[in-house]
Amino acid sequence: MLIKTIPVGHLETNCYIVTDDASLQCAVIDPGDESNTILDYLEDNHLVCKAIFLTHGHYDHVGAVYAVAEETGAPVYIHRMDAAAEGQTSSHSSFALPEGGTYYDEGDEISIGDLTFHVMHTPGHTPGGVSLICGNAIFCGDTLFRGSCGRTDLPGGNYDEELRSLARLCRLSGDYEVYPGHMDSTSLERERNFNYYCKMALK
Repeated sequence: MLIKTIPVGHLETNCYIVTDDASLQCAVIDPGDESNTILDYLEDNHLVCKAIFLTHGHYDHVGAVYAVAEETGAPVYIHRMDAAAEGQTSSHSSFALPEGGTYYDEGDEISIGDLTFHVMHTPGHTPGGVSLICGNAIFCGDTLFRGSCGRTDLPGGNYDEELRSLARLCRLSGDYEVYPGHMDSTSLERERNFNYYCKMALK
């Protein structure tokens, strides 16, 4: 598994391109902006995008979705609770799913080549936030950061749900590499031991 991190947009959202080395099939996670940069990486490395995964619906994580989906033909996945209602435009915390898009939820599994992404519903930052587990990696959007967690004072945010989601992540067996929606990657064990919010969640 090859993981490429591309910070995009003025908030430097981490867009991840996760590739199955054998087939060169990949998933694009949170294409928040700069579609040309993302598409150039796919083309330069001869990658075939098979899915676009959204960890949640905030604008800085979805800004380039339509362009990447149109160019690659890949289906877009988002949790239903972060999707705009049919016939409505997207709001600050919801995203209008393009035609051919799919809702995913807790327990779903999506295969890309030999990689399997397991969906965990981790609300708190938004109602439909998800974390995607693939091998020893967790792509957690804005649920968990190195030394911090996602804010819950935006529309749809809920601090108690955020703590419950952090607790679920921290109680996963073993250690994982954690790839958040912003800033540096970390490890789950580090966050269990040193992240104030994770400690609060585990009380």
